[in-house]
Amino acid sequence: MPSQQTYRTFREFYPYYLSEHSNRVSRRLHFVGSCIAVLLVAAALWHQNGWLLGLALLQGYAFAWVGHFFFERNKPATFRYPIMSFMGDWCLWWQMLTGRIRL
Repeated sequence: MPSQQTYRTFREFYPYYLSEHSNRVSRRLHFVGSCIAVLLVAAALWHQNGWLLGLALLQGYAFAWVGHFFFERNKPATFRYPIMSFMGDWCLWWQMLTGRIRL
């Protein structure tokens, strides 16, 4: 799908999102970054530490962007579709966690 298309719904967007994550190393980096983010969010809630929430967001995107810039060689969808891309990150994470998409 062309990256210049405008997506109105997540259902329309998600196939494009998946096409931007075809490299297995990139998907693995996304998965690891999301897992660490989950742990950091849990630690932030446990310790009531807002800094850990910021760290969770920062490191989650750091892993993902390394995957995009060095393995996918594309621009993250976050820059154009921040909300749908964030939703896609977690949908992809869940599908990898449950084995629906191969790690």
